[in-house]
Formats: sequence, C-alpha cells, structure tokens
Amino acid sequence: MKRLTYLLLLSSLLFGCKHKDSNIPTIAFVDAFEDNTIAQARTGFFDALKKNGYSEEQKTINVIYRNAQGNIPTLTQIIKYFISQNPTLIATCPSLSTIAAIQNTKTIPVFMMVSPTPTLMKVTDSSGNPPTNLFGVSEELGYIDTSFGLIKQLVKPKIGKLTVGMIYNQSEPQSVEALKRISSLASKLDLNLVSLPVNSSADVQLVTQSLLTKNIDAFFANPDNTVFSSFETIIKTCDNAKVPVFTSEAGLVSRGAVAAYGADMYQWGYQCGLQAAQYLQTKSTANIHWELVKSHGSVYNQKAAATYHISMPSNFTAVK
Repeated sequence: MKRLTYLLLLSSLLFGCKHKDSNIPTIAFVDAFEDNTIAQARTGFFDALKKNGYSEEQKTINVIYRNAQGNIPTLTQIIKYFISQNPTLIATCPSLSTIAAIQNTKTIPVFMMVSPTPTLMKVTDSSGNPPTNLFGVSEELGYIDTSFGLIKQLVKPKIGKLTVGMIYNQSEPQSVEALKRISSLASKLDLNLVSLPVNSSADVQLVTQSLLTKNIDAFFANPDNTVFSSFETIIKTCDNAKVPVFTSEAGLVSRGAVAAYGADMYQWGYQCGLQAAQYLQTKSTANIHWELVKSHGSVYNQKAAATYHISMPSNFTAVK
C-alpha cells in the first residue's frame, strides 16, 4: 500500500501539472505534510499575493502546488520536479520543505514560512551566513518561554513538584534545540521535565502513552513537525488520561490544546506572501532578506480550559 501511494504521488508530480502560461510568474508551493494548522500559512501566503495583484483567478500567476504527505523521498522528488519547471520562486512550509529546497537549489529564490531561523535549522555556512537564495519569514525560540511558563502558572501538581512531559523528534534540529531550551527553563521554574524521543508519526501514540505512565501533570507540545502532524493522536491520548496539553503554537489551540502564546499561522504566511509579492513586483531580491515573524498572540481553547477547570488570564483570547 505504501509503495502504491508513493507511485501515485510520483505520477502526480510527472503528469499532474496543468499547462502554464510562460509569460507570467510561476509560484511553486510545497507542504511537507497535511496539517490543518500549517495550512493556515498557505492561505495567508496566497491572500497576500492576491492583495497585491497576483492570483490564478486573475491569471497573473501560475501555481504549482504539491504536498509530500510526510514522505521525505517524495518531498525531495517534489523539489527536484519544481526545479525542472524553472519557477519564479519556491514557497516552502514548514521547515522540512525549506531544508529540502535549499539543499537542492542555490539559484531559485526560496521563501520559507513556519520555519525556524537559518541558524536553528543549521543551514548557515561556516561564517554564520544563510543561503543567498533563502528569504521569507522564520521564528526564534524565545516565545516558547512564555508558553511553557503558563503551565507553572495554571496547573496544580497532583503530588509534590509539577511534572511536565513532552516528546521530540531527534532528527529535527529545531525540536532538539527546543528541548534544550525547555530543559533549562524547567530547571529555573523548579519543574520536573520528562521527555521521550520519537522517530516518526507512527511512534507518537505509543511514546505518548509511555510518557503518561510517568505521572505527568501536563503535556507540552513543542514546535516539532512530528507533533504538528500527529496532534490529534496526542490530544486524544492525553485527554483519555485527563492530562491537559499546552503548546507554544497558537494553531494547535483550536485543535484541542488548552493555551499558547505563539505565532499566528495565517499572519506568518501573509507576511511571507508580502515578501514574495515584492519580489514579483521588483524582479529583484536586492532589498529582501529573511525576517522574523511579527504577529504573536495569547490564545486559549474554551472547551479544553473548562474540561480541566483552568481559569485563563484576561489577556488571552478564546479561539473560535
């Protein structure tokens, strides 16, 4: 079945592209996996382009869209296919797509979103410079401190010191860096932190269940592509064990986490789309550089907060 799915995806790469007008710009957009949260960034990206006069409806851009469905070989194949089509730019979401793109092209501009900084992705050169064709919008890890600190503020320990559990993917640089930061922060806040590694989405349920046997008081969903793609599994498993989930990603709150302070995914994509529109208008990257995401917010899930009898601070906004 996996082989059949892979062959079908490859077929779509080779034969699924609509005829494109070579006289207008071509946007190649790749998502690494299917996810409702990161999909908001894609919507924001194309809304920003449309606001600036670029849309398929207006016939002012061609769009090639592909989703790797979490398959790394397919993701690499998608990028190589994009390159063969010589697009005006490649838009990437999230970090897995960004890394795959800059590993395979040094000339086509790559506009990233839902990605950590080049340093956190470990794609800088020996002098600390990012790839010359990398643009778009990224994020540092400082916002995690605020979200993780919420647990100390809002959750009462069952016994003794508060214990927080988390999972992380050892192969994702930003996930490993997040773990280091959270471990240090937990020590400063006098919290017990229990962390377990996962290798893929297939491992998430079993590892989360193992984590729950360690008497954790709360689960923290860190910025990790595996966490994003498996979040419904995490929520269901933790809810069954009556353990609240907190996160640093605002988009995960609408999917069941109690609360977060984090980037607005739609605005993240929109900010990246504005950069891409500038490039299309000027046909130059001379005045464009990767930048940090600007829009953050404090949000909470009313149903989840009520389930765990948690009273939220007045400056938090309930998600719809």
